[in-house]
Amino acid sequence: MSDRNYRTLRDPNAEYTMRDLSSEAMGVERSRGEGRDVEITDVQTAMVDGNFPWTLVRVYTDAGVVGTGEAYWGAGVPEMIERMAPFVVGENPLDIDRLYEHLVQRTSGEGSLAGVTVTAISGIEVALHDLAGKLLDVPAYQLLGGKYRDEVRVYNDCHAGEETEAVPDTEDPEDVATEATHAEACAREAERVVEELGFDALKFDLDVPSGHTKDRANRHLRGPEIEHKARIVEAVTERVGDRADVAFDCHWSYAAGSAKRLADRLEEYDVWWLEDPVPPENIDVQADVTRGTTTPIAAGENRYRKHGQRRLLEESAVDLIAPDMPKVGGMRETRKIADLADTYYVPVAMHNVASPVGTVASAHVAAAVPNALAVEFHSYELPWWEDLVEGPVIEEGRIEVPEEPGLGVTLDVDVVADHLVEGETLFDEA
Repeated sequence: MSDRNYRTLRDPNAEYTMRDLSSEAMGVERSRGEGRDVEITDVQTAMVDGNFPWTLVRVYTDAGVVGTGEAYWGAGVPEMIERMAPFVVGENPLDIDRLYEHLVQRTSGEGSLAGVTVTAISGIEVALHDLAGKLLDVPAYQLLGGKYRDEVRVYNDCHAGEETEAVPDTEDPEDVATEATHAEACAREAERVVEELGFDALKFDLDVPSGHTKDRANRHLRGPEIEHKARIVEAVTERVGDRADVAFDCHWSYAAGSAKRLADRLEEYDVWWLEDPVPPENIDVQADVTRGTTTPIAAGENRYRKHGQRRLLEESAVDLIAPDMPKVGGMRETRKIADLADTYYVPVAMHNVASPVGTVASAHVAAAVPNALAVEFHSYELPWWEDLVEGPVIEEGRIEVPEEPGLGVTLDVDVVADHLVEGETLFDEA
C-alpha cells in the first residue's frame, strides 16, 4: 500500500445527510450468533506487475479471517479503494449486497455510475465473497444461488507475432503472399493452442495492421482491409474446424458502415462471435450493426453495472453479452446482469484479463448462472500466471469450480512479492 491517505477526506463518524446504508443507519446491529458477528477492520491493496497491473484487494476482520479479491486494472483504482475503506470498516462483511449499494451511494459524487469508481467497488465486492464464504464455510458460488455446472469452459485469447507485421498497400503477388502470412501465423497458433494446450475455445484480434490503412483516425475500413481480416478468419476457422469455437475481437475500432460490411463479409465462416466492432457509447449504432448481420455480435466489457448493460439487451444490440466481472460491479452484479440477459435468452461470455484470483471468481459466477457460455483467459503467454496462487487453475481448457470455502484460491505471497509493481508494497497482515 502506498502512503496515499484518502481516509482523511472525511470523518466516517460525521453526520451524513444523503441516503445512508451503513449498519448503524439501517439498524442492523443485532447479534447474529453462530460466529457471524464479525466486523471489517481494514482494506488493503497490492498491485502485481502481470501482463496487466492486477489490483489485488484484501479485506480484514476482527475474527482473523481475510478475504481476497481483485479489481480490474487501471490508474486510480488502488486510490479509490483506499478512499472507500472507511465506509466498510466496522461493517459486517456478510451483508455483501448492502455494502455494495452503500459504496455506490457514498461515492456517487466520484462517479459510481461507471469507470474507476465501479472498478474499485468491484474489487472490494469480490473480496467480500471470498470472506463471507470462509466465514460461512461454503464456496462462493453457493452465495450466488448454487451451481449449474462443476467446471467452466475457458476461451483463450490468442496472439501470433507475425500478425502485427504491416505489409505494403499493393497488389504485387509477392506482397499479397506476405500478407497471407498474417493469416497463416494465426492459424498455426490456433492449432497449437488446441493441440498442445487443450483449449477448445479461442479468440483472435482482427484490429491488427493490414498495410492497407490510409487514415487511422476515421474508423473506415477499405475493401483490402476487410479482405485482410476475412483471410485471418478463414485461415483460423478452417484450420481448427470443429475442434474449437473461435471468436474475433475488433476493440471498438470501426465506423458503423465498415462494421456492417465486415460482419457481412464474415457470415460465410463459422465465427463464434465478432466482438466490439463499433465504439461502445452509441447503443443505437451497436443495435443497427447487430441486427444487420447473421454474424453473432458481442459487446459489454466497457459498460458498467446492470444499468449500463440494460439497453444492450433491451434493444437487441448484442447476440452475446460480455461483462468483465472485476470491472462491471463484482460477482453479484454480474449475476444480476446474467439474470437480465436470461430474460432475453442471451448467453454470457465473460470478458476477463485478471490474475487467477479474478479469473476463479468469474468462474464461480459462471457456475451459478444458467446462461454462462465461457470465461476468458488472457495470460497464456505469461509463464508464472498460475503460480500466483497455490494449486492448478485451468486444466484442458476448463476451470474446475473450487469446493473450498470462499473463492477456493490461496495467494502465494512470495510470488506476489516477486512481481509487485515498482513502488508497491505487500499487504500488511493486519
